[in-house]
Amino acid sequence: MNTAQLQAVLDSAVAEEDVPFAVGMTGNAAGTTWSGASGDAAAGQAAGEDTVFRIFSMTKAVGSLAAMILIDRGKMEFDSAVSDILPEFGHIKVLDHFEGDTPILRAPETTATVRHLATHTSGFVYEFWNNALPRYLEKTGHPTILSGLKSSLMYPFVFDPGTKWDYGIGIDWLGQVVEAVDGRTIDVFCREEIFEPLGMSSTAFEAEGALADRLAAVKIRNEAGVFEDFALAPPSHPEFYGMGHALYSTAPDYMRFLRMFLNGGELDGARILSEDGTLSMLENHIGVLRIGKMVSVAPALTADVDFYPDIDKTHSFGFMRVEADIPGRRHKGSQTWAGVCNTHYWFDPAADVAGLIMTQSLPFIEPRFLKTYDAFEAAVYAD
Repeated sequence: MNTAQLQAVLDSAVAEEDVPFAVGMTGNAAGTTWSGASGDAAAGQAAGEDTVFRIFSMTKAVGSLAAMILIDRGKMEFDSAVSDILPEFGHIKVLDHFEGDTPILRAPETTATVRHLATHTSGFVYEFWNNALPRYLEKTGHPTILSGLKSSLMYPFVFDPGTKWDYGIGIDWLGQVVEAVDGRTIDVFCREEIFEPLGMSSTAFEAEGALADRLAAVKIRNEAGVFEDFALAPPSHPEFYGMGHALYSTAPDYMRFLRMFLNGGELDGARILSEDGTLSMLENHIGVLRIGKMVSVAPALTADVDFYPDIDKTHSFGFMRVEADIPGRRHKGSQTWAGVCNTHYWFDPAADVAGLIMTQSLPFIEPRFLKTYDAFEAAVYAD
């Protein structure tokens, strides 16, 4: 690992306005191996280890872990039918087509399972990467999942469960499954079973008190190519906490979360999953299906998403995983995902490496950010 180059990557990205600021961190099973930051996370507030981020879809791994804990304890199974746990789920249909402005729905031909929810094979797709969903929301008045309204969960499927991979609200439903099976609300479950045992003291569902004082600002690149302020946050005190997007956290806290997986399900004496449960969670859970390119229909918010386009990518019970070694980068079996404001992570069990590179900017995965991420990962694996 070239630590001088790691800091240089962050400094260069800020100087060239590829990111508004950056926090980076690396670790392994034994601990944190490097930490750095560059720029101001908010006015008069230098970025650093205490910077609080809206981690958005980095929440998904936490929601998946919550479900995996219950599976590990024998409380439910990967292939439990969701409608057996949540009867209202059985009312969801597939958006087949439109007749004029009227959406035509049909019954799904397959049954969605807990595994489908966790692996984005359930049939749900976000409106940012699907042409039909924005039209459906507009014509029906259905609220977006980011509203925090319980009714927003009732998106239609856009394909039959288990037939393909596409990115959507499955893990928001998975949080509801955890609540139904366990009896605790998802925020209490996560706090008692994940955050407190792992020492994730700056991870929460609300940015209040001390966390609010350390919260970074979000920037969006305008048509002139310049970053400007942008108001974006998970809904505060919603009707339900969506495990697709609801969390705030810091780089040190999330590194502890990643290191738990590198340690086979435990950290500093706190066991979250059994060793067998950890291995099972990180396996390919979508079989012959593969993750393809996500084509944006909202370019101001997200570019097209196509991580490592020449590499087969599957999905574990919580993460995208690569199915081949990438020269000079992560290895086969590495696990990864990100949040929409460009908070990114991966962990590589074969190399005992975890990495985080985090900012608060839009569009998601724009080429200028992706250049920074690529340089950061290259420095992590440099001799």
